[in-house]
Amino acid sequence: MKSFLNLFKLSFGEITGQKPSVNVLNIVVVGMLMAISMGIESMTIQLGPGLKINFAFLALAAIGMLFGPSIAFIAGGMCDVLGFMVHPQGGFLPLYTLIGCLQGLIYGIVLYRRWGKLEINETSKGRKYGEFFVRLVIARLLDVVIVNLCCNTMANMYYGFIPQQAFTAAITARFVKNALELLADIPLMFVLMPLVLMIYQRALGGRSTKTAA
Repeated sequence: MKSFLNLFKLSFGEITGQKPSVNVLNIVVVGMLMAISMGIESMTIQLGPGLKINFAFLALAAIGMLFGPSIAFIAGGMCDVLGFMVHPQGGFLPLYTLIGCLQGLIYGIVLYRRWGKLEINETSKGRKYGEFFVRLVIARLLDVVIVNLCCNTMANMYYGFIPQQAFTAAITARFVKNALELLADIPLMFVLMPLVLMIYQRALGGRSTKTAA
């Protein structure tokens, strides 16, 4: 439990620590990833009421992996608020902001400070990479089940986007859509997340990302 709670303290330390140069780099990287997330969100493919396809989760997953649950929680909410300010559609719906926070929290808890330094030529040492990829799958599945299927469906019903009498049809359609989307989501994470992690580590001058205590 102490180790789990320590993740949140370590996460805040990513931008409030005692090394100003690293703090500035981290703030810049978080800002860039948030901008990428909102850019991807603006290219959403709308399939119908409450059904859409986008890959904005990748940028938020990267924030959670690099900077932890505290920063990813804040970033998830800010992406929703800033996204509404840039592309306002209808009224502001705060429940979706909280859902964005929850999404960032999931990726931060599952992915933060687990790896040490990853190098492409270490792929033969499959144990570390195996755990890395398993955690990527777990994080995405938790996001899909908790956020996409449960929270977003409930929010859509609460705001009237899905009639209550159509709940069964809506959850079935969302399940099928998310199951098919996972066929693209997981390979994308397998390719992009290790790449993002290695680029970030090299930006710090080759310093390893510490593992959680």
